Amino acid sequence: MIASIQGKVINKGSDYLLISVEGLGFQIFTTHETVNKSRVGDIFFLYTQMIVREDAISLYGFESEIEKQYFNMLLGVSGVGPRMALSILTTISLDLINQSVLSEQPEIFARVSGVGKKTAQKIIIHLQGRIQSESGIGLVSSRIKDTDIEILDALTALGYSIVEAQAAIQSIPSEFSLELEDRLKAALKYFS
Repeated sequence: MIASIQGKVINKGSDYLLISVEGLGFQIFTTHETVNKSRVGDIFFLYTQMIVREDAISLYGFESEIEKQYFNMLLGVSGVGPRMALSILTTISLDLINQSVLSEQPEIFARVSGVGKKTAQKIIIHLQGRIQSESGIGLVSSRIKDTDIEILDALTALGYSIVEAQAAIQSIPSEFSLELEDRLKAALKYFS
């Protein structure tokens, strides 16, 4: 098994890096964020998960062990393959995954392309109780504010990605007003 890899980035696509190690080129599928951080010619290190199927052997790469753990937890969900697990990690932050599972909000997962309502519910059920014990992160259970869900919907309707919308919502101070209009204005200021 290939558990990690370090080498020179020789090419990159929208969802993969081609890393050269001692003359061998490894195609490693990874999140868009990781692809965007890397530059051709740089030495790059990734934790990897090798997936062996009848017709292919694939490598999936992550910048942290925690990301890799979440990937493997998602693979344990019936109906979630490596590409869907990677898509979930690309679209939803680990913090939002935690909050969604702890507050039982499958609609967050259903926003990911290719994840239906039933699969989203399976993800919630499968990850409950596993997140804290397997990731080693001390989590605080908190229901995602309904207003923040509405802000997330509004920002994605305006064309912002879920990741951008999450960042804008997280930039709102915790002691800020709970009124929808005030919070939406504050989130929009993040983009200016």
